[in-house]
Amino acid sequence: MAVSRIGMTSLAVAAGLALAGCETVGDAVGEGLQAELSGAMEVPGPGDPDGTGRAEVTIVDRTDNLCYVVTVANIEPATAAHIHRGARGVAGPPVVTIDAPADGESRGCLSVPSALADEIERAPAGFYVNVHNARYPNGAVRGQLRR
Repeated sequence: MAVSRIGMTSLAVAAGLALAGCETVGDAVGEGLQAELSGAMEVPGPGDPDGTGRAEVTIVDRTDNLCYVVTVANIEPATAAHIHRGARGVAGPPVVTIDAPADGESRGCLSVPSALADEIERAPAGFYVNVHNARYPNGAVRGQLRR
């Protein structure tokens, strides 16, 4: 199977992000979680009707690090972003503050309590990612985490 240079670069970037704070590649291996973000998903709403985005979240078990990449489009500059506890259609409390994708993208890794890391991994649908801005302070876009 041939892998393009772009594909290899993306793979290297993803591996580097996943390895932040890890001792070995084996520590970083885990199932990734994703969320498709939209204004229509924002609860109680309204969210930005044109807003879209994507979040990718990985839990690194050995270190209890949560690594993420969030991209957004068609919204005014983001001022905050979080992972919240809450099922689809339910507004819940923030449990992790992540960097706002003010220029359209944010990424990073941060330490989270072990119990929270385990809960997000075990039941990702009970959590969502949302991004806020000045026009939509309660949330411009939102998406439920899934495997």
